[in-house]
Amino acid sequence: MRILLFLATNIAVLVLVSLVFNLLGLEGILSANGVDLNLTSLLVFCALFGFFGSFISLLLSKSIAKRGTGTYVIETPRNRDEQWLLDTVKSLSQDAGIGMPEVGVFPSDAANAFATGWNRNDALVAVSTGLMRRFDEGEVRAVLAHEIGHVANGDMITLTLIQGVVNTFVMFLARIIGHTFDRVVFKTERGYGIGYYIVTIVAEMVLGILASMIVMWFSRYREYRADAAGAQLAGSGNMIAALQRLKVEQGLPDELPGELTAFGIRAGGRSGLAALLSSHPSLDDRILALGNH
Repeated sequence: MRILLFLATNIAVLVLVSLVFNLLGLEGILSANGVDLNLTSLLVFCALFGFFGSFISLLLSKSIAKRGTGTYVIETPRNRDEQWLLDTVKSLSQDAGIGMPEVGVFPSDAANAFATGWNRNDALVAVSTGLMRRFDEGEVRAVLAHEIGHVANGDMITLTLIQGVVNTFVMFLARIIGHTFDRVVFKTERGYGIGYYIVTIVAEMVLGILASMIVMWFSRYREYRADAAGAQLAGSGNMIAALQRLKVEQGLPDELPGELTAFGIRAGGRSGLAALLSSHPSLDDRILALGNH
């Protein structure tokens, strides 16, 4: 159902933008200024590339995460801790109304955990060996509940949808800017000159930074929602205690690959303008939000 919603939303975005272009007469305005560009065709082209990349990443997210972190998936528990992990995730999943995820452990001295997967009934939840070693059971349960909250909220596919939309418009607007400069400023009449490629690359870089702010805003928002879900499933006291323990360990590197940073529990801590590009709110803000919940 979420995949159908994903595809339907993408089509709706394309139709809406195409209608806006036609109503505003943007193609006519560009043509009057010597810019021969079919906006609808360009939009469809950019959407295919923008959404296709995000969608493929979503489908491959579990296998990429396993390889990138060295996660060992627990199938037959080898000890008491692994049995406890399976039992706890099963209980939390049932309470959250989702299918049982795969459960794994990845080698890292830093306390961390992540969840990923292409839908809420086919996910992966993994915790680090450092977290298992230093956190008590109540705190580990809260961290697992936080990750289950991400899965139950459908955060992976929603983030993919948003990333696909911004990818599309970064590519689309950058090519309009490059095409316009090439025709109007550099006076290229047929094909593309070097000006098109230079301006398009620069525009993609600038627009990409602005688009990342939108994606990271949602990423921070979903952390608050996952914390609230963790508090509901494991108790607010345990969730706050887990975040406070993570704060104590904040100086340690999180040791997650770059593409998985947004899915870990302990990233963040930036301030000022850098906070706009942070995937997580500060732990102080998350603790405060739970205290006021």
